[in-house]
Amino acid sequence: MTFETRTLSVRYRAGGPRALDGVSMSVPRGCLYAVLGPNGSGKSTLMKALLGTVKPESGEALVEGRPVEDWPRRELARRVGAVSQSESTAFPLTVRQLVEMGRYPHLGPLRPMKAEDRSAVEGAMERCDVTEFRDRLVETLSGGEFQRVRIARALAQEPSALVLDEPTASLDIRHEMGILQLLRDSARRGVTVLLVTHHLNLAARFADRVLLLNAGEVAAEGGVSQVFQPRILEAVYGWPLSVTPDPVTGAPSVTPLPLE
Repeated sequence: MTFETRTLSVRYRAGGPRALDGVSMSVPRGCLYAVLGPNGSGKSTLMKALLGTVKPESGEALVEGRPVEDWPRRELARRVGAVSQSESTAFPLTVRQLVEMGRYPHLGPLRPMKAEDRSAVEGAMERCDVTEFRDRLVETLSGGEFQRVRIARALAQEPSALVLDEPTASLDIRHEMGILQLLRDSARRGVTVLLVTHHLNLAARFADRVLLLNAGEVAAEGGVSQVFQPRILEAVYGWPLSVTPDPVTGAPSVTPLPLE
């Protein structure tokens, strides 16, 4: 599955600033594509536009070459697994029940889950390391545990693409690295992954391509080595930075420098 925007602009209120201003980008199939930028740069708005939950002021957002507003919502939900930045539950649910919700787009009205649905749920919980507390109520989970359960729900959909907004927020090192490796492996198997993140070094390590936003505009787009240049990053983040190869992975590693 592919994503694309063409001179996409979004404004939340008339007369207000544009949250996105003429953004063009293209995410090929099977790519792990990281969206970076400071707070308020438009990262979450871009995700919402690609999912069809905000309406563009101008330009267009395309999913598999088709305007997102032309996709039936049920069909889009079957194809794209989404994890937003935050979420609350309206009524008590166990971990398993929440992950099972990822199968709903595949089920007809009142249709019970089949063996293939149960297998998808079990596999997703195992991959996100949440099986041991499958019977706990979601409200009893820590922030990091809840985040992993939400990712498991998206994986249970068995989607063609994943769109995730800060999916490693609140995770410890082990689970942060585990989730990113899981996303990396998913992309290698042909799943398109669009990852919104603040973590520059992790994006440099795991991403195939990078979009860098600043104040709703494209500051840079391309391969990791193209975007991770000190002059580009310093202009966007407003702080002196050093970019050197990581001694273990070889990926660019960003270090903030002291102000002189």
